Amino acid sequence: MKKLMTMTRQFRDDENGAAMVEYSILIGIIATASILVVLGIGVWVTDSFTSLCDSLIAVGDIAACDGDGA
Repeated sequence: MKKLMTMTRQFRDDENGAAMVEYSILIGIIATASILVVLGIGVWVTDSFTSLCDSLIAVGDIAACDGDGA
């Protein structure tokens, strides 16, 4: 019985599991933030190129936005 109580106290006082959960949550938050930043930059770049292409079309340089790269 004494050994069981000792094991129970050790399990209660062990903080490795709690630290692992905290690190897992932190990694999840960082991953989510990173994905949102990448998506935000992608939207910004897409909008910038669309605006540039619209401006080029407005001045008559349609060949710059035809998409074939030639």
